[in-house]
Amino acid sequence: MARSIFPKIAPSVFTKEAKKPHQTSEDERLLIEICQLEVPEAVKRLGSSLSGLYRADAEEKLKEYGRNELAHTKSIGIGEDIINRLRSPLVVQLLLIAVISGMIGEYKSAIIVGCMIFLSVGLSFILDRRSTHAVEALGKRVQSHPVVLRDDAETEIPISEIVPGDIVLLSAGSIIPADLRLIYAKDFFVSQSVLTGESMPLEKNAKTCKLSDGFVFELANACFQGSNVLSGTARGMVVNTSTRTFFGSISERLTEKRSETSFDIGVKSFTWLMIRFMSIMVFAVFMIVGITKGNWIEALLFGLSIAVGLTPEMLPMIVTVNLAKGALTMSKKKVIVKHLTSIQNFGAIDILCTDKTGTLTQDHVVLERHVDITGKNSTEVLQYAYLNSFYQTGLRNLIDRAVLANIELNVGEKCRLVDELPFDFQRRRMSVVVEYEGENVLISKGAVEEIYSVCNRYQIEDEVYPLLDVIQFDLNEEVEKLNSDGYRVLGIAYRKFPSDMETFSIEDEKDMILLGYIAFFDPPKDSAVQAIAALKNAGVKIKILTGDNSLVTKKVCRDVGLVIDRICTGEELNHLSKEDFAKVVEEADVFAKLSPSQKEQVIQNLRQAGHVVGYMGDGINDSLSLRAADVGISVDSGADVAKEAADIVLLEKSLMVLEAGIKEGRKVFANILKYIRMSASSNFGNMFSVIGASYLLPFLPMIPVQILTNNLLYDFSQTGIPTDNVDKDLLVKPLKWNIGNIKSFMVYIGPISSIFDYATFALMWFFFGCKEFLNPSVTGGHKVFLEHLFQTGWFVESLLTQTLIVHIIRTRKIPFFQSMASLPMVFTTLIIMAIGVWLPYSSFGVSLGLVSLPLIYWLWIAAFLLTYSILTHLIKTWFYKKFGGE
Repeated sequence: MARSIFPKIAPSVFTKEAKKPHQTSEDERLLIEICQLEVPEAVKRLGSSLSGLYRADAEEKLKEYGRNELAHTKSIGIGEDIINRLRSPLVVQLLLIAVISGMIGEYKSAIIVGCMIFLSVGLSFILDRRSTHAVEALGKRVQSHPVVLRDDAETEIPISEIVPGDIVLLSAGSIIPADLRLIYAKDFFVSQSVLTGESMPLEKNAKTCKLSDGFVFELANACFQGSNVLSGTARGMVVNTSTRTFFGSISERLTEKRSETSFDIGVKSFTWLMIRFMSIMVFAVFMIVGITKGNWIEALLFGLSIAVGLTPEMLPMIVTVNLAKGALTMSKKKVIVKHLTSIQNFGAIDILCTDKTGTLTQDHVVLERHVDITGKNSTEVLQYAYLNSFYQTGLRNLIDRAVLANIELNVGEKCRLVDELPFDFQRRRMSVVVEYEGENVLISKGAVEEIYSVCNRYQIEDEVYPLLDVIQFDLNEEVEKLNSDGYRVLGIAYRKFPSDMETFSIEDEKDMILLGYIAFFDPPKDSAVQAIAALKNAGVKIKILTGDNSLVTKKVCRDVGLVIDRICTGEELNHLSKEDFAKVVEEADVFAKLSPSQKEQVIQNLRQAGHVVGYMGDGINDSLSLRAADVGISVDSGADVAKEAADIVLLEKSLMVLEAGIKEGRKVFANILKYIRMSASSNFGNMFSVIGASYLLPFLPMIPVQILTNNLLYDFSQTGIPTDNVDKDLLVKPLKWNIGNIKSFMVYIGPISSIFDYATFALMWFFFGCKEFLNPSVTGGHKVFLEHLFQTGWFVESLLTQTLIVHIIRTRKIPFFQSMASLPMVFTTLIIMAIGVWLPYSSFGVSLGLVSLPLIYWLWIAAFLLTYSILTHLIKTWFYKKFGGE
């Protein structure tokens, strides 16, 4: 069985999945079958030989099995990409309005709406492509060229030309190019962390391996594509390639269509809300104007203009510019955003799922403890471990390097290597014999129970005692304590021999003295404690999803200050019903010994429960989870397949970077919500104003060109929103889409604008004499003037109130005093309000049907603006207290 050389800890492989979530595939069964055969039979079974394939046979196999390449998400062309963007309901609505406007002669409307579509779609296309190209450049790697035996000679070939039956030569630093069965191995250690999340190395061998339960990762003589060789040499026969490998099967699943994220669902919900609202509004206005005025063409033109005015055509642009600004800011913080929409999801995350390896921990093995059998630190234990690692002649693995890195001894002058007894799977230990102070000392290092088996004495300080069976239980207590703390433990023992004895064998590994233990661990990052506290303060709950065992995971969480209320293993999840599974997923903080599919299931259940889930991982085993989450987060040093599945790629694997990104995502979403709330409430209020005015007035309250101009000026005033400041209290918790809350805001805030619209109607009709329009004695030019005066009065009031009120809505605080907008937003507001004041007196205003307003009008409007702002702020404050909302 493939196992770490450390005892007592569960093997560093995936937990066996239950039969329901995991069915052994035909390719896995083939690998298991090959691994259970003796080497000659296995080679024959695949039509190969110990000297490899002949070139002609390899070419035939290449035709039969195809190239050894992974499935990739099909990249779409520019045309298809643009068409997909044009299929957005909001864009379709705008396209329809533009076409109808052109057909009925409203060319200005058609051109301007067309420009809006071009800018919003074009801008999002350019920015998305730029982000994608940045990640593609990041992921480019020189293709690996493994060494294989072809025509009885060692030959380098592209990894894509590897075929089943090839004999691959492996050494330290090699990447396993396919799923293969070892036919020879010497001191061969591999890292499967990219597949399992387990940072400790595994030793592999070429012996026949019987596997009763069919779980391939427990095969000691199998290596899997994507893992890498740490030390030793080996030869392996390729069994599966391409998508038939474990790695390849994951990459194939990544090509499936991704489910909608919370941002996609939120935008779509708001868009359809506006479309339904606009459809009802336009139909009502069309019928009212047609019936009351008797001119159905004029009714259609007016209704279409209302449709243009009610459509939040700036939404795509506001969203894209907000997201692009967020992406630019995040790039300065060493974060590459692949998909712009993921920025908002980033800010909405309320649960962050992450593997521990490399995120909470440093992703390398260090020697942390060297103790005698009583648990006291022992320099002598460290020195003997150092001698063992220093003098072993095989390629040094991670364990040896960790020991040698812990201390530096000048052994060259004091010691000489006499002999060596290499590691093997039966003994599970390795020994060296060194000459020291006139004696030959045999020093063994290995699995604790195997070291116990060859010892009959133990040492505490300078005293040696007999190792009786009755006290062995007491001696085991320290090992159990280290194991329960998550350490990987090795035993150290020694025996002295006469200096004239030069040749040793494994029979000499007996009657030894147990000296103590060395314990290894993947230490937590220095920044982990601070980062976890920061994420907790930001309202983000962290859940650990790991392939490692629960003991190690508990210790890591304890060290970084992560409180664990409940821990659950993959084996436990296998036996739960659907309802219990969902309950446990919600309650547990740590999930250990998970398979990739179980990680994916956990994330899917959390999303179904209404959470916005982020997942951080960089291994092949993380790819499905990255795809399943609302936001998949990988790192530039991660596996290419992980980066392909991710939405965001970090140039620095740090939770602190995540916390900064989450805050930026919340800023982006908060500013998007400002526009959405403003558009929804403004449109709802305009509905009452337009329908009432259309029914009560003998003329149109505004002509189509005035509505369009008003709409364009207002839209321009909103372009400052992406740069706006965001109140700090909005950044302390996740921001999520809440269409119900937006509807309520629209219902309560929207009608306030209608109050002042009707006040303006009354002002123009009664105070400024527009009611004379109905006087039969008023005819000709004066009648037209009265109509234009009324329209100008409402045009100005509508533009000024809409433009100013966003400063009230943008914050829960008292605007201008407790919360100030950004300078660009203040600047655009002042410019548009100044244009609104200037237009009635300009020659351009005349072309729009506007006329000069009496000076006293501005006193009334100033009073309206002040009253409107105060009333809106009071109702807004009441609304948030009653309904909450972001």
